[in-house]
Amino acid sequence: MVGDTDDDIETRRRGGSGHRAVPHTADVRVEAWGASRERCLIEAALGMVECFADVTAVRPTSVERVRFAQDTDEDLLTALLDEVVFRLDVDGQVPVDLEADATEGDLDVRLALADLADVEVTGATPKGVSWHGLQIGPGPYGWSCAVTVDV
Repeated sequence: MVGDTDDDIETRRRGGSGHRAVPHTADVRVEAWGASRERCLIEAALGMVECFADVTAVRPTSVERVRFAQDTDEDLLTALLDEVVFRLDVDGQVPVDLEADATEGDLDVRLALADLADVEVTGATPKGVSWHGLQIGPGPYGWSCAVTVDV
């Protein structure tokens, strides 16, 4: 991805995964990478959560499973991030950990959730996901994506 540091590239060469926020006017831009599409999607969701909350010391209070039908990789990315926004807005819950598996063409996601009241809020909460500039796909070192989150 554009802006990769030498450390990021070396991590990706070894099959590592990660995410980071990058400067963006008035919103939050998240870049994520992983050895697989599923890991990349999870890193994007974790990166979005990290932009507004510190969940490092929080234990989940519930676990939910969600299945997303696979249309396109872009649809999966936006659906997963929209699910995080939905849980936050409607249920007052924040994912503190996620896992994903591809199953029969769909994406099965396990969300370990904590109550928003138990989380240290560190920034503006996300309101939605923008399709403008959204990218996801395989590359020489695995999968990467970039997405703008409206706050």
